[in-house]
Amino acid sequence: MTTEKNNSISRRKFLDLGSKGVLAGSTLLAGFPSIVPASVFGKNAPSNRINVGAIGVGRISRGHDMPGVWKHDTAQIMAVCDLDSNRVEGAQKLVNGYYSKKNGKEFNGVKGYGDYRELLLNKDIDAVIVSTPDHWHAPIVIHAVEVGKDVYVQKPASLTIAEGRMMADAVKKSGRILQIGSQQRSTSQFRYAVELVRNGRIGKLQKVYVGLPGDPSGNEEPEMPIPKNLNYDMWLGTTPDVYYTEKRVHPQVGFDRPGWLRCEQFGAGMITGWGAHHIDIAHWGMDTEYSGPTEIWGKADFPTSGLWNVHGIFTTHAMYENGVEMIISNEIPNGIKFEGTDGWIFVSRGDGAVTSSDPVAKQNAAKKLDASDPKIITSEIGPNEIHMTVSNDHHGNWLESIASRKDPIAPAEIGHRSCSACLLHHAAMKLNRKLYWDPKTERFKNDNEANALLSREQRSAYAIKVNK
Repeated sequence: MTTEKNNSISRRKFLDLGSKGVLAGSTLLAGFPSIVPASVFGKNAPSNRINVGAIGVGRISRGHDMPGVWKHDTAQIMAVCDLDSNRVEGAQKLVNGYYSKKNGKEFNGVKGYGDYRELLLNKDIDAVIVSTPDHWHAPIVIHAVEVGKDVYVQKPASLTIAEGRMMADAVKKSGRILQIGSQQRSTSQFRYAVELVRNGRIGKLQKVYVGLPGDPSGNEEPEMPIPKNLNYDMWLGTTPDVYYTEKRVHPQVGFDRPGWLRCEQFGAGMITGWGAHHIDIAHWGMDTEYSGPTEIWGKADFPTSGLWNVHGIFTTHAMYENGVEMIISNEIPNGIKFEGTDGWIFVSRGDGAVTSSDPVAKQNAAKKLDASDPKIITSEIGPNEIHMTVSNDHHGNWLESIASRKDPIAPAEIGHRSCSACLLHHAAMKLNRKLYWDPKTERFKNDNEANALLSREQRSAYAIKVNK
């Protein structure tokens, strides 16, 4: 795998800082060369192309994120990185093959990396796509923006609320562009539903129902030898050291849905996996994108045995300062239903799925847009009414934002607040009682047990540290 060697900060020093948990802050920036995207130099620059590195090149990257970027002539994927060397080689072949076919001549210029910190040292890379497991999102984002990269990161924004706050603050401080992979914001029916709600087509909003798919439990899985092609210790990252078994990580053959999605060590299950999408749209319609609920309660079933231990069937509730109640459950049709004094609007992806193994692909398709009265969804939004930002291509919107230096449609703070709301519902599931939340301080009120869930103990070698 190729790496760059001519940089003003030594690789050894750079990697050593990361290994000691200094993943962000002025101590790292002080010795790092100024990195400015080629796109900001204007039309007379040698090249306006945005050079992109892909970090994490499994299922979601191969099927969604890399194709979402490489289709744009304003960008080129020039590097790929993964902790599984087989996936690095596969991604190099995939991207080289795409550009060879597109240009009509052989292309073999995609660099491969086994450590994202090495990729970040490449001064020719302007931006990165982060398509890793959830527990690596915030650490890599923090590291990337602090060394001058713009970022597209898969949702959910973070593993914990504390990490999400660190991430959002680091992005703001750095001035970099960050797009959360909440691509429903760039899908027309979701934008239109939000506009209808915000413009009073269903009267005063009272309740929002969010339906999520479920996750099955699994069997106990035996310890297995760690594959030679996998850096398993780094894959675990900040999380505890546990034995390797294939179903805890990802398939060694193929790109089916990985097992880590059902392990609480690396995420919270569907409440963040799909909840980050749907709660984001709910917040958009409720005009609470920069806030959060004040009361949360509910219950859930959790497996009592087996490797996969995320929540099963569940129903949770949340109240917001504006008096709107949100109800989330696996028993509600997959999508978002806004209910007001004069009717309701339901919006979903319909039969759309990001990848072939996405759970929604296995469900009966719901309507993309429905309402209590058909006249509601044939209504036109007038020029003097509320209009949401228009984006019909989520990755394209990110690339446009890199060029303009204006916020994308799903910036860091909004993504953090959506993820936080998911994790608040998860906390209510775990504690099985009503919780009281202050969206301003981002702390539970007079509840040490609940506040202990805002962060997790981290392994020192990979811990996030932000200088304030």
